[in-house]
Amino acid sequence: MPTRPRPIIIIGAGGIVADAHLPAYCKAGFEVAGLFDLDRGRAEKLAAQWDIQRVFGSLEEAAGSDAVFDVAAPPVAHRPILEALPHEATILLQKPMGLDLAEATRVRDTVRDRQQVAAVNFQLRYSPMMLGLADAIQQHRLGQLTEIEVHINLVTPWHLFPHLRPNPRVEIVSHSIHYLDTIRALVGDPANVFARIFSHPSSDLADTRTSMILDYGDTLRVLLSINHHHDFGRRFQDASFRVEGVDGAAMVKLGLLLNYPSGEPDELWIAPRSGPWEQVALEGGWFPDAFIGPMANLQRFAAGEDAELATHVEDAWRTMALVEACYRAAELPGAPIPQA
Repeated sequence: MPTRPRPIIIIGAGGIVADAHLPAYCKAGFEVAGLFDLDRGRAEKLAAQWDIQRVFGSLEEAAGSDAVFDVAAPPVAHRPILEALPHEATILLQKPMGLDLAEATRVRDTVRDRQQVAAVNFQLRYSPMMLGLADAIQQHRLGQLTEIEVHINLVTPWHLFPHLRPNPRVEIVSHSIHYLDTIRALVGDPANVFARIFSHPSSDLADTRTSMILDYGDTLRVLLSINHHHDFGRRFQDASFRVEGVDGAAMVKLGLLLNYPSGEPDELWIAPRSGPWEQVALEGGWFPDAFIGPMANLQRFAAGEDAELATHVEDAWRTMALVEACYRAAELPGAPIPQA
């Protein structure tokens, strides 16, 4: 946590702010000094619920505050907001960093030009379950890693995200980006990717199912199987992150995704080779606790208390490059089956 937390101005008053940002900042003891949203009525309602003293009438008015800016707006609005915020401002951007790599590059270049200190809110890596997993890997409890598998097989209430409907890209850039960023945080960047994306007859969204393989060489197998349409009851639904090494293994249950947004408890299990499995006690969950991490790191970095800004726009650009590679790979033809 930062020694002297600065007040926060939140740009945007949508569902993610109500469900995650404000509960997290309240839990952390961060002061939210004001809100701005194009829908002033929505901002005023949220401010009243959380006892926030000020609702700004314009972005320019909000930008005049001496605070850390939490930009919880859609990616299409990021660059105009950055251009309205002060030079050298301290800023946390909602993920994704644009809808494609070209826009992510423009966002990064805007931050560079304005000498802003900006990070992207890739918060899954800060969830208690993933912090525990990363710690186990760093302690070499799993040994040399051989397997990372993300398996999502459940039903997602896409109607809660109507802003995704017009987007030409949906699943990877809006959902699986969390897993790709976390994998990068754990094991770095892959050399290549293989991917296929799929729509679903029941959905009017562009893509809601994905298969991905990330190439980390001959010994580490990394794959993601994502299906948001398993609407056949809870029994065989799954949201898991499996990591194996030569000496041990870990299983993570992403409980939030099961019966979203109500969710179930997150879980982390670790076992040495031949077992037994032991459940690791977690304090908090993905929502809202993980949202404390990016803001705390940003404030500490800006104050000189942290040497590294983990989700700096420069690193976030690498996550967006991986997303872009997956979409490009999905457009490539597969190997033809030999014919007699």
